[in-house]
Formats: sequence, structure tokens, C-alpha cells
Amino acid sequence: MRTFWRYVRIQLMMFVFGCVGPIFLVLFFTTRPDPSMKWAYWIGLFITTADILIALALTEASGKDARPADMRIALAFAKRRDGGSGE
Repeated sequence: MRTFWRYVRIQLMMFVFGCVGPIFLVLFFTTRPDPSMKWAYWIGLFITTADILIALALTEASGKDARPADMRIALAFAKRRDGGSGE
């Protein structure tokens, strides 16, 4: 559950600092249907998708609560050297 709330905080931060995408989407959907405004939809969709993917990547990068893999390997070698089973 901590990871979820970390993601929510990062996502809110991304929408505050990167609010351009949702602004373009609101602009597109609140204006009359106009073919010349099609760019606002695509740019807004692209920026909003990028914001979401960046927030997911930041959540993944900041959620390393477990010990690193190389530390687990080093402990397994130390146990084996000391006569343990290594598991």
C-alpha cells in the first residue's frame, strides 16, 4: 500500500508541474469541433501519457526497499564459505 500512495504523490506532482497535457485536452474538448484543433488532442494525449509513464518510472526507481541483489549474493557466498548451506 505504501507503493500505491508513493505513486499517487508522484503522479499528483507530475500533474502539477506538467499540467500542460491536461490543459490541451480540456482546450480540445471545450471548443467547438474544429479540424484545426486536432493538434491539441494529440499533443495533450502524448504529454499526459508521458506524465503517467514518468510517474510510474519514478515510483519504480524510488521503491527499492529490499536489499540489493549483490548483497544477497555476497551473504550467500559468506554463508557457504562459513559452512552453511547458502540458502
